[in-house]
Amino acid sequence: MASPFLTTPGRTARRTVLRAVAALLLCGAAVPACASAPEQSSHPGKSAAAHDSARAQSAAEKAAKAARARLLPGMPAPLDPHDLYAADRPGKLSRTVKKFPSRVYVPNTLSDTVSVIDPKTYKVVRTIQVGHQPQHVVPSWDLKTLWVNNDLGNTLTPINPANGKVGRPVDVHDPYNLYFTPNGKHAVVMASKDRALVFRDAHTMRVVKSVPVTCFGVNHADFSPDGRYFIVSCEFSGELLKVDTARMKVVGQQRLPLAGAMPQDVKISPNGKTWYVADMVANGVWVLNGDTFRRPRLLPTGKGAHGLYVSRDSRTLYISNRGEGTVSLLSFKSGKLTDRWRLPGGTSPDMGGVSADGKVLWLSGRYNGEVYAIDTRTGRLRARVPVGGGPHGLAVYPQPGRYSLGHTGIFR
Repeated sequence: MASPFLTTPGRTARRTVLRAVAALLLCGAAVPACASAPEQSSHPGKSAAAHDSARAQSAAEKAAKAARARLLPGMPAPLDPHDLYAADRPGKLSRTVKKFPSRVYVPNTLSDTVSVIDPKTYKVVRTIQVGHQPQHVVPSWDLKTLWVNNDLGNTLTPINPANGKVGRPVDVHDPYNLYFTPNGKHAVVMASKDRALVFRDAHTMRVVKSVPVTCFGVNHADFSPDGRYFIVSCEFSGELLKVDTARMKVVGQQRLPLAGAMPQDVKISPNGKTWYVADMVANGVWVLNGDTFRRPRLLPTGKGAHGLYVSRDSRTLYISNRGEGTVSLLSFKSGKLTDRWRLPGGTSPDMGGVSADGKVLWLSGRYNGEVYAIDTRTGRLRARVPVGGGPHGLAVYPQPGRYSLGHTGIFR
């Protein structure tokens, strides 16, 4: 029997299929609104349109089942199969984080501290002493803990974002950066100097498997829509890795087609089809198809392209150009740059995140000992907040989303 996708006539039936697939994927994510499905009429005289709708529903069920089967085991299904960031809409805080005070946590690599900023007043309200050379503040998969990555101190410092209490440091060697697999099972430590990807238990941080790599400077990553693989940048050898999540194995490796390339942040597009990799030396972002993992093309954005952040409406990618003090805006729909904001007064915008309401982009000023609050509607600099020395991977918290994939906050 031919597939209903091929034999169902008309636009109405095709729209029915798409709506049904989306609804079923939502149900797979345990969305309350999907608790009960509409019943099919059994009236003997039902119209051809009703028959088409029933066949479309059946086809959609099969398609949704196949899509769920492809997910990394234990991973929540996407809220919207066409938008990986659908859970990140303004103000959509999960029940876990809803009562957390809104703060900006800034790791100061040269001061061995974390500056805590109240985003309402743009003032530092607290300074926390942590381990040696903190690089990033990373939300845990379950959203309950902020992990400070003390790279040279070989520890992770836990902070309870509900009350600000600082826990006992956990011994973790060379934690330059930290990610979590989409099923919440493992943490993945980017051990840059150790030249390894270290899979650890997401809660105890016990080592499960250490995966040696042949590139230099593993630092940033992002995951495929089904969670089956992730792409890693290698800063000091100008390479990219493709890693099988379940097998904890490097399955692809390529050198970027530019002498001296220094890839940094990695981010996948909302539709899950395109990967963007910032490059400080190439002065732009590499545009990659993660599935084929073929040679990427370069899109120039600005000098010292470094951090990548998605707007709350999933339409825009903010690109911080550290070497020239600007932020470029890329349209996901067109794949082209739409604007460039220049920050006044000699700045070095680095890593950060978007406020929960989507109105402010927060970025650390790596070489200026300050943090920038940028209006996402106008590009105007709202505030520059003095912090410690060498501020790096700051985390805006809490943010919308069901779970965290790590770094300074990649939420799904």
